[in-house]
This record gives sequence, C-alpha cells and structure tokens, in this order.
Amino acid sequence: MASVELKSVSKTYGTNAVIRGVDLSIRDGEFIVFVGPSGCGKSTLLRLIAGLVPVTDGEIAIGGEAVTDVPASKRGIAFVFQSYALYPHMTVARNIGFALETLGMGRDAVRNKVAEVAKLLKVDHLLARRPRELSGGQRQRVAIGRALVRKPDVFLFDEPLSNLDSDLRMEMRIEIARLHDDIGTTMIYVTHDQAEAMTLADRIVVLNHGVIEQVGTPQELYHTPKSRFVAGFVGSPRMNFSAVSATAAGSGWALAGPGGLSLRTEVTGNRSTPSSIGVRPEALTIVAPGSGRVEGVLERVEDLGHEHFAYVRLDADHGWVVRLAARPSEARDARVGLTFRDEDLFLFEENGARLDHAASRERIAAAGGGLAA
Repeated sequence: MASVELKSVSKTYGTNAVIRGVDLSIRDGEFIVFVGPSGCGKSTLLRLIAGLVPVTDGEIAIGGEAVTDVPASKRGIAFVFQSYALYPHMTVARNIGFALETLGMGRDAVRNKVAEVAKLLKVDHLLARRPRELSGGQRQRVAIGRALVRKPDVFLFDEPLSNLDSDLRMEMRIEIARLHDDIGTTMIYVTHDQAEAMTLADRIVVLNHGVIEQVGTPQELYHTPKSRFVAGFVGSPRMNFSAVSATAAGSGWALAGPGGLSLRTEVTGNRSTPSSIGVRPEALTIVAPGSGRVEGVLERVEDLGHEHFAYVRLDADHGWVVRLAARPSEARDARVGLTFRDEDLFLFEENGARLDHAASRERIAAAGGGLAA
C-alpha cells in the first residue's frame, strides 16, 4: 500500500492545457474516484500517475518516493483498463499469472498465487476457459485478477465497468468495493458515472477543464458543494437551477425568479450577490397552485416503479424535476405549485461559487454537522 502525492502537476499538448497545476494528496489505503464530464482530464490525470504519459510540469510521489521520471513498470502500480485486454489464446489461469511468469517465478508458486487470486474474485471455476467463453463480468474479474496477482502498491481503474450492462455494473461495483475492503490497497478509479463515484469512494475528486473543482466525501459534495458545477454534477437527477434577481434586504437578500419565485434569505459570511438558486429534485413537494414557492405546468411524469419523476415547466427557459415516492394525483398539463424548505435552497453567485445562507447551516447540521461549509 502507498500514498500518492501530486504537486502542481500539469500536462499540455502544444498550446492545449489538459491538466492545469493539480495538487492532490491521496492517503495510504484510500479509495479515490475521479469524476467529471467528458474531456475534463480525469483519464489523463490517471495516466500521469501511472507513468503512461509524461508530465509537462510538477511532481508525482508514490509511497513517499518521487516517481515523476520513473518508468511505469517500476512505479508499483497496476492498471485496469476499460477494455479487458486479455490474451485470447491463453486460459484464464495463464492470463492471470502471465505477469508472474515473465518475472521468472516458479511454476508451482505461480499456480498457487493464481489460485489464491481466482478464489478471491470468484473465478476459480473458470481457470481452464479462454476469454471468448466468458461473460463481460467474468472477463473484467480476470482483468482485475491479472492486476491483483502482482500485489501492487496502487490500483488504477480507468472506467472499468463502462462495457457492462446495468445489472453487471451494479454487481461489479459491489465486488470492487468488497475487494478494497479485503485487501486495503490504495485505489484510484475514473468514471463518468456519479452513482459509481458516490457508492465507491472514500473521497471524490471533481474535475472540470483540467482543474480540481472540489475534493470531498460523497456527503460533503452532496450537501456542501463549493460551486454550481459540483452541485449540478453530484446527484441524480441533477439539481434544478434558476436565474434570480436579488435585492438587498436587511442582512440578506430578497430573491425573485421564474414561476413566481419570491423569498428572503439571511446571509452568513460572504455578502456577494446571488445570481442563481438551486434545489434538488428530492427536496421538492408538489402542492396546490398558489400555495407553493414556485408554480408551473406539469408536463410529464416518469414512472420507475419505486419512484417517480415529475417534470414541471416554470417558464419558457426553466423546467424543474421533482423526485417523488408516489405518482402525483395531478393530471398532465395541470397547473401545480412546488415548495421546499429554506435549508434545501442553494445560492450561487455569478462566477458559480456557492454562497452560504443562515438556513443552509441546518442542512449541514442534519447531514452530520462535520461537513465542510
């Protein structure tokens, strides 16, 4: 096991800056997940750590040792790719143990090591098969086994579940979490799926245009996002946003916006002017017209069995999603009101930074109190 330290790490291709001065400390044994939209630099950052791509500027250390100029083969890492990259002509046993064979390990030692890893990953009954005889989930287990057998200091996963269907993704997500619990090795995992990030990570690194927007636990990112970008990226369905106009009112602001929005907030700390608000779908309740904080037209309801998503149009530019346990009784195209608690309101200034307000402290306290504000 080993810690990973990045200091002012940058990567440019010509004039295109892909990674911009990233600083990040990953603790020994931690499960870190990189998330962000396509093109944000998350896979490039993983490859910089692996040594598959040279850094342009900055330093990387693994286990306290500088590895910035050390070849990938000597960094003590194991990489699991999106593509399984198994040898089609080799059995599962040879695919898992091939790296040990190339290191000159004896046949009996390789066999014992392969058996140990295969049992851990529940593929011990597949050792005589070839990759074409395996399911996608079984192939991914073999790919993980090939990495695990080397006992690396750090595991690197680059969207390893992207090729699997939804059921297998969930199954493999559980298996990877269990594997981390069992072996305790430092793991760095790249995904575009925020559900994977929220369920797997000790901490999540949210990347945007090659910079880190925020690092925190899933709860910290959900309850105290530092920016509108993070707030919109964490949570499914995504947070509802609306532009607002703000007028100073005592120690706070009077806000007006679409759907007849009109409310007062008391500010704590930063006195910057809010330019938009956000409310998560699960924080909204449908009420009778005229009795909510905003009002609109119920355009559509999606029935997922265990939950329902109601789409409410506030005006031509703003549509909000409501997450409900039961299907709403209102008919399609009916006028409805939406309400929410003060503590469930998020405020953002023009540059996207989140602003604290008095009621938001109640949300933080209810979530555990120790969250970063």
